[in-house]
Amino acid sequence: MCDSSIPPDLIMSTEGAPENEDPTRLTLAYENLYELPRTIVERFSDHIRYLDISHNKITNLDALVHFKHLTSLIADSNPVTENCFLPPLPKLELLWLNHCKIASLYPWVGKLKESCPNLQYLCLMGNPAAPSYLNGGTFYEYLQYRLFVISQFPSLNHLDDRKVTDDQRAEAQRLYKRPFLERLVKPGSGGFSQLVNSSVSWGNMQGKLASILSKERPNRNLLI
Repeated sequence: MCDSSIPPDLIMSTEGAPENEDPTRLTLAYENLYELPRTIVERFSDHIRYLDISHNKITNLDALVHFKHLTSLIADSNPVTENCFLPPLPKLELLWLNHCKIASLYPWVGKLKESCPNLQYLCLMGNPAAPSYLNGGTFYEYLQYRLFVISQFPSLNHLDDRKVTDDQRAEAQRLYKRPFLERLVKPGSGGFSQLVNSSVSWGNMQGKLASILSKERPNRNLLI
């Protein structure tokens, strides 16, 4: 957290919400912030449930540890990478990290699961690690990415721009059990722990995933 040069208009905009505004919501979007100012954290962290810090230059989210009651976080269009881990936010249900700089799912998704085990709504569109038509990914790559993320969050109801279906959840659980992931690791390379504890780009795993999944084509209706 920083103390220096907090814009006066930012302080004034957070000084007492009008009666018709929700005092549990705080918007700091488009404020050219590099991190959350200490003054803002100390003043609002005890009661804020909805926080919008989108369209800033924030790379470190450690200050969110003080927002004990946070249920919704909008952090779109910040230079957040897979090296930026969220602090424990057990009450967080909605997380938007669209158009950030997340380039690798491993081990980032596992860390996210540990920090936010109760996520119901997750949006990662526009990140290199989330293949889609937005960044030139194929539908097959998108489906692999989608099923893997769904497998990590049992309570997830909505991923990116689509609802999680029962068929997708069942297929995700079938494919991404530990024996399946172990087949992605070469013998003698450290096994499953090597896979989850190292940063591996989704693109580097594409060949192995395609080879395995081509032999186990799902019969369920996974297309939305």
